[in-house]
Order: sequence, then C-alpha cells, then structure tokens
Amino acid sequence: MGIIFKIAWRNIFRHKGKSFIIGVILFLGSFIMTAGNGVLSGMNKGLQENIVNRFTGDIVLIATNQRDEAVVGGWSLTPTEVISGYTNIKAILLKQPYIESFLPVCRGFSMILNEAGDMGFSGLLGVDIDDYQRMFQSNLVLVEGRMLSSTERGVLVTAGARKAIYNSMEMWLTPVDSPFILSNLSPEAMSNSNSLNIQSNMVLMGMSADGNQLDIRVPVVGIAKYKYLDSIWQGYSILDLESFRECFGYVTAQDTEIKISEEKERILKEEENLDSLFEDENIFQKVETKTSAYQIGKIKPKRVAISTNMDRDAGIYNIVFVKLKRGYKLKDALLKLNIELSNSEASAKAISWKKAAGSIGDMVSFIKVILIVFVTLLFLVAAIIITNTLSMSAIERTTEIGMMRAVGADKSFVAKMFASETAILSFFFGGLGMVIGAIVLPLISWLKIPAGTNDFLLLVFGGDYFNPILDTGDIIAGILILAFVTVLAMLYPVIVATRITPLEAIARD
Repeated sequence: MGIIFKIAWRNIFRHKGKSFIIGVILFLGSFIMTAGNGVLSGMNKGLQENIVNRFTGDIVLIATNQRDEAVVGGWSLTPTEVISGYTNIKAILLKQPYIESFLPVCRGFSMILNEAGDMGFSGLLGVDIDDYQRMFQSNLVLVEGRMLSSTERGVLVTAGARKAIYNSMEMWLTPVDSPFILSNLSPEAMSNSNSLNIQSNMVLMGMSADGNQLDIRVPVVGIAKYKYLDSIWQGYSILDLESFRECFGYVTAQDTEIKISEEKERILKEEENLDSLFEDENIFQKVETKTSAYQIGKIKPKRVAISTNMDRDAGIYNIVFVKLKRGYKLKDALLKLNIELSNSEASAKAISWKKAAGSIGDMVSFIKVILIVFVTLLFLVAAIIITNTLSMSAIERTTEIGMMRAVGADKSFVAKMFASETAILSFFFGGLGMVIGAIVLPLISWLKIPAGTNDFLLLVFGGDYFNPILDTGDIIAGILILAFVTVLAMLYPVIVATRITPLEAIARD
C-alpha cells in the first residue's frame, strides 16, 4: 500500500496544474458547504431561541373548528375560534411527561376608535403578563412607562403599533402618568409635534364572529417592544385577559364568579312557567325616553383591580402555547398529544409552531430548502468538474498507465493509485476548506452583522444578528459529504484508467 501512495504523491506533483484545479474546486466546495451548514445550524438555533422559546412554543393548541391554522403569523382579520373547556385541556397537558410548560392566551384583532371618527387596527394578545414573561424569557422590554401588572386592567402598546396607529389616526399614545418623551416620536409625528394629539388611553372594539363585542376604554400602561424579532411580532400589543374577554364578548373569569340567588335559580329552572311571566297585560307601561347619540368620549376606562383570587382559567381562551422538554421530538409529541385530546373529546387540536406561524413558518422552510439545494448543486457541479478533469488526466496518461500494466501492474493497482491521488487531494484541499470555514464562521458571528428590519434576513439569520455556528454534527456531516463526493467523482476516471491496456500505450506511441 505504501508504494501506491508514493506513486500517487509523485503523480500529483508531476501534474501540478490539474491537481491544483481539482484541489481548488474541492477547497471551495468544502468551504461553502461548511459555511452553509453553519448558516443552517445558526438559523435553526436562532429560530428555536427567538421564535419557539420567546413567542410560540414548540406546539400551539387551537380549537378543533379553527380552519385557518396560521393563528400567530397569519394576519387575517377573521376571528380566532374559542377553545371551550380549558380546565379539562389543562388537566390533559399536566399529565404529559414531555411537556415542560404551557400558556393559554387570547388572540384577536381589534378596531381602535376615537372621537374624530378615525379608525385603526391592532393585533392583541390577552395574557397574564407575569406568566407570559416567565414562559417566554422576559421577551417584552419597556420603552416608556411601566410594565403591566397581572392585577390591573391596561394595555402594553408596542412601539411599532404606536407608530402604525399614529399613521392611520394621527393619535400619539403615551403611558398614563409618564412624561412625554420627544425623542421617541416617529419622523411623521415629529413633523407635527406642535399640534400633536396625545392620548393615554385607547377605545378598543374587538372583532368577534358573533357580534357580541364591546367598546372598552383601556389605559396605556406602557410602550414596549419585543427583545427579539420585534419587526415581525410588533403587530401584537399586550392586553390584560379580562379586558380582552370583555372587548371580544367572551366569558370572563369574573362572569363565572357571579352568584345567582336561590329564588332566581328556581324560577329559571321552571321552564314550563316562563311564558306565564309575560301573560299579565299590566306588565308593560308607556314611558318617555330621551335619545342621545353614541359618543366614544363618554366611554370610561374600568379602574377595577383584577382579583388575585379569581380563577382566570374559568374564562375563555383561543390559543395555548406549549413548550416541550429537551430530547423530545416535535413530531412524536404532536402525535401523542392529538391522540390524548381526541380520546378526551377536548375541543382542541395540536399543531406545530411552523403551521401556527403561517407565512413566517413557510418562509423558514423555504429558506432551508434553498440553502440545502444550493449546497447540493454546488457539490454535484464540483463532482462533474472533478470527474472530467480526472478522466482527461487518465486519457493523457495512457502511455504511463499502459507501461505500468506491461510490467505487471493489474487493474486493481491502477484503480488504487487513482483513488489514492483523489483521496489525497480531497483530504488536503477539502480538509483545508473545512478548517478555514470553521475559523471564518466565529469571526462572522463576532462582527454581529445586523439584519435590520428586513423580515427575510431576520429569518435567514435566525434573529437580529447573523450568528452562524458549527457543531460536531455539522463537521461529521461535512466529512461524510466530502467523502461521498470524492468517491462519486473518481468512479468514472478509475473505470477509464483500468480499461487502458499495454497495447493501447504502444499503439499511441
């Protein structure tokens, strides 16, 4: 075997030009492959960290009759179907060993009204703010005002939503009892700073399917932004649960605590006697009524504190975010959870975060496919070029190979010689490409190249900054792919070389 490697080394240096061309192709291919794997790994880790861990969880529960599954990343104004019987669903979730944590929320779109008749729109998440921050690693950070408390009514408006509201309604929102900060004005608001309409509360009207929504006025407690991927999630402001339920006409936790007297309960149970209540002609009498126009300005915010003893789970939710424990596969968890929900006849189904994210999840999958296809095509092209170069080299070395055959070298010896030459080039140049790639990727991460507000770049980067990483799995995969391409590229040249006979060498001379 040693003599074969010696001859292979001699041939590489004897044919420096072709060897260098093959080496450069292998170097570029392995370098780009390493970089591509690093980008994919960084993207996966970034998306796991910034979307799954900080906004959606691994699994999202929605109502079984919810048609549009893009309940998080989809921006359709169609109301989200409610999940009934959450207390039973909660009991199911608590029993699953693969679930780390979960959070029920209300999600919907609301109209924003003002006295001038202008109208705006905003996405809303009704949450228990303490549970939300705990579940999603304090992803909400303050810009102005203070953080919403779980025992009060109010709204945390995102900085992006505030800007959009001003553009549509010329109304600039500032938190209650907070100083006005001129430097936080958007360019559009700054140009109109002398006559700025400043408000510290909002009139919201939920967009409900059954028409039971109400107009409510809520104080703006603070202006916030999402720590990661804010330009994607900024359409969702945070509203306290009870205000959300009232706004959308849902059953609130407070409604479930209303006690009906024994006498009223007895009357309601007597279904046969209900009609007799209205038989008396004297129950109706004429009264004078005064009509007054509906005025938004007269809607007052509710200042009633939310009771800490109230069972929030007794009210309505329409989404449940679920996080899995490490080591559990999403596909298996989805299958098991849906079986449990179906067996319990729960009015909910489990979907992956990518489905719930809608176009965002689709774009993530599309980007991954593009990167994988690009790297695959690159190596196929590299394999074709290397194959052609090695084949030409074999034909040009007909005399040399023929003479070797004439002095006793068999076909296997010639095949091993060509395989050794290709393996040496692949090991040196391909390995060099992987090493350079492994050195360059941390340097790129250190530069902290920002994605800005470009949604595509935010998803490619997996976050606000370009952070490619290379783990052990990527290195092993790179070595295997490089070995596969090397074997694929040398198959045909080896066949060409082994078919050369001493007679062909003599005939060529």
